[in-house]
Amino acid sequence: MDSQDLPGVPPALLEGRFTGRAEFTDLIRQAFAVAAAQGWREIILCDPSFEDWPLGERVVAQALNDWSKTGRKLTMLARNYDEVQRKHARFVAWRRTWAHIVECRGSACTPVDDMPSALWGPGWVFERLDLQHCRGMAGSEAARRVALRERLNERLLKSAPAFAASTLGL
Repeated sequence: MDSQDLPGVPPALLEGRFTGRAEFTDLIRQAFAVAAAQGWREIILCDPSFEDWPLGERVVAQALNDWSKTGRKLTMLARNYDEVQRKHARFVAWRRTWAHIVECRGSACTPVDDMPSALWGPGWVFERLDLQHCRGMAGSEAARRVALRERLNERLLKSAPAFAASTLGL
């Protein structure tokens, strides 16, 4: 019996190629479950709009709740967050509650084809290389993690704060 057969134990994360929307969304769900189980201190998410990510699903919100503790940090980078606000109500509520550990950055000037669609964690990453067909690569190799982190850092340096947790009005 391996960890995939045990209730409450997240499956091992994919090492290699993924293809299709179903594999892509399952990979995101699994990554958040593993992040919570392993106590990842930092997660970086990047996508032009996050419109087809399963951020609004109950299982993702629960995994994020399980993950969010003192000393954790989630950084998001998008061209804009319109689709997040429109499609992912659970995530928007979670983001409001955990605003102190979530930093959202925007980069509206970045061309869509120059913005990665990726999740970076300290021990594992994935990147969707073909957004239309949801094809990409995932893995825990140090070279892959470092290269993606450097590309994300470059884009984060050129970004600005976006998607405020709350709107203050007078």
